Amino acid sequence: MPKILRKKELAPNIFLFDIYAPKIAASAKPGQFIILIADKYSERIPLTISDYDIDRGSVQIVVQASGESTKKIAAFEEGESFKDFVGPLGHASDFYDMDLEELRDKRYLFVAGGVGTAPVYPQAKFFKKKGLHCDIIIGAKSKEFVILEDELKSVCDNLYIATDDGSYGFKGLVTDKIVDLVENEKKHYDQVVSIGPMIMMKFVCLTTKKFDLPTTVSLNPIMVDGTGMCGACRVSIGGKTKFACVDGPEFDGHLVDFDSAMKRQRQYIDNKKTHTIADHHCTMDLAVSDHLAESSAQDNQGLVIKKAEDRFKKVPIAEQAPDERNKNFKEVCLGYTAEEAATEASRCLNCKKPGCVEGCPVSIDIPGFIKEIASGNFEQAYKVLSLYTSLPAVCGRVCPQESQCEERCVLLNRGDAVSIGKLERFAADYARRHQVQENADIRKIDKKVAVVGAGPAGLTCAGELAKMGYDVTVFEALQQSGGVLIYGIPEFRLPDEVVEYEVENIKKLGVKFENNFVIGRTETIDDLIKDGFEAVFIGSGAGLPKFMNIPGENLNGVYSANEFLTRNNLMRSFDEEYDTPVNVGEKVAVIGGGNVAMDAARVAKRLGADVSIVYRRTEKELPARTEEVHHAKEEGIKFEMLTAPVEILGDDQGWVKGMKCVRNELGEPDASGRRRPVAVEGSDYEENFQTIIMALGTNPNPLISSTTKNLDIEKWGGIIVNEESQTSRQEIFAGGDAVTGSATVILAMGAGKNAAKSIDEFLRNK
Repeated sequence: MPKILRKKELAPNIFLFDIYAPKIAASAKPGQFIILIADKYSERIPLTISDYDIDRGSVQIVVQASGESTKKIAAFEEGESFKDFVGPLGHASDFYDMDLEELRDKRYLFVAGGVGTAPVYPQAKFFKKKGLHCDIIIGAKSKEFVILEDELKSVCDNLYIATDDGSYGFKGLVTDKIVDLVENEKKHYDQVVSIGPMIMMKFVCLTTKKFDLPTTVSLNPIMVDGTGMCGACRVSIGGKTKFACVDGPEFDGHLVDFDSAMKRQRQYIDNKKTHTIADHHCTMDLAVSDHLAESSAQDNQGLVIKKAEDRFKKVPIAEQAPDERNKNFKEVCLGYTAEEAATEASRCLNCKKPGCVEGCPVSIDIPGFIKEIASGNFEQAYKVLSLYTSLPAVCGRVCPQESQCEERCVLLNRGDAVSIGKLERFAADYARRHQVQENADIRKIDKKVAVVGAGPAGLTCAGELAKMGYDVTVFEALQQSGGVLIYGIPEFRLPDEVVEYEVENIKKLGVKFENNFVIGRTETIDDLIKDGFEAVFIGSGAGLPKFMNIPGENLNGVYSANEFLTRNNLMRSFDEEYDTPVNVGEKVAVIGGGNVAMDAARVAKRLGADVSIVYRRTEKELPARTEEVHHAKEEGIKFEMLTAPVEILGDDQGWVKGMKCVRNELGEPDASGRRRPVAVEGSDYEENFQTIIMALGTNPNPLISSTTKNLDIEKWGGIIVNEESQTSRQEIFAGGDAVTGSATVILAMGAGKNAAKSIDEFLRNK
């Protein structure tokens, strides 16, 4: 736990904290930031690092208690611990990697205001340590709000203090002092670095532009999550959209569109929640308790095995009623009872050459586990599953079985395929309810393997390697393991309880987990190899959201699906007990047609909105699972097919007020094999919306590829691997969305399993 070593009040409502975080301190650089989560119910707050001490193992931050979240942070005392402390994140200051001889010929001026004064300190401290020269201007309302004066004096040539009321130092704004230094004192500077309130940085840039003085600004104030997952920190730099956390936080201030950035900064300024669900319960068992009570009573005791009366008709499965479930986050599908599962399993023909196995990306012995269910041997059914998959309860819920294993079922020739997915779910849920354990008697191999990312690819690879005896450690950037299973898939499809149980099972195999560990920043992959890991698997997913690059896309009220789902699924903004805000208007448009689009639309519906899916092709081309489309329609989601947005319309305050769309018709097939949508001339129309959610897919975050030496990647960011999941570095393997871009959970699991096999072969032959 990140313990508070020191707390000091610097000014009214401004507090300094020294936090014990040795790994972050060891890799921190000037200009970088951390993410702080105060307690279980708090949102993720990005804060710029104001100092770090490797010997002490501490990282310093300065917090101004203004909103509810920062007030909560400020209330912590020395000796207490914050829940999570993640970093370092972002790029180091531009000068950090510059040639020292080049820097010695330059004169820097740092201009800071408010709590922005704090992150200037490690930058100027770097200059002092390297024998470089700089001046600093700090601005404050009055003398009592001047912070870190002595510390800054010790690391610069000249410290100038400007106060609005003239109670200390120079009377006036920091911009007035810049003019005074350049025009009156004839000071020469080659570079200005400005950190502080957005409005201050804007006017600093307007001032320095008059003197043709290059200026760098830190856009930390507009960051929301900080890991590159949400895309909420979008900012226009020279007319191009950048992410402050991935591309920054420092940018050329003369290219920043400050007006749009300041409007964007207000999206969560009041920390308000427009919708909450007070009676939400997290656990799946509560959601389906009545239904499972029947199943539990049948489990092996007095269970009557009934064969299906009609082999070609599947046993129906219970679900929440649409008008009830679209107002809660309880699981939609209630699962089979024991009797229903045994009956459905009896439909299986136990084919000698089962096509269903060929259609499974992880090659589960499907007839084998179904045969055990048909005989009432539920525990054995789970043990059969466990030989092939580390996440059976997940697969049974979110895999597209209808286009994989079930599509190969011979019963489809005359009727319904066996409900393979629902039976897999039943066996896994039975094991969880009855605490069925896998055989953990594993002969250990004295070789260490690192797995990057605790999503479906990483969890599968880690589980498979642990079963082979390897010493496996999983490094995960988020505070909770599960990856997209936790942050991306809503609980009404995949309860957190299910994922947490699967993760615990992997831990019981001996796998270690290090959360809040950002590979590429806390340590690099090359650092891991130096630490003694003989192979590394990259299963970091594809968390960087895509946008359409149409006018108005940076307006408040425009979310990436990643941000919208993360705020609800991981940070639980729908729950009144949690601090994370979410702003959802009365009318919501979700752009896209995949499973993520369905998830975002169904979450928005549960938050009380009137929701429309806007998709540029027809329903036939929808990439989402048929079951998800069916559920969305039942829940009242509207579908606008053959429709594409061309502009998002905003009001004077920078908020979405509507969307301009065009109707399409289908032309010739494109590279994907689907017919290309072509705009119909003159079909433009406008519709009022308050919220737009972009569900257009994702690309891999460039952090790992940019910090790993000699790692070959595709132009779009995917890691290049061979058939054995091996990268251009023989000891580094990769799989899942980090390789393919956004795809399905089961394909990621298949990649993780394939990589584990290849890693085993590599290490045995090494």
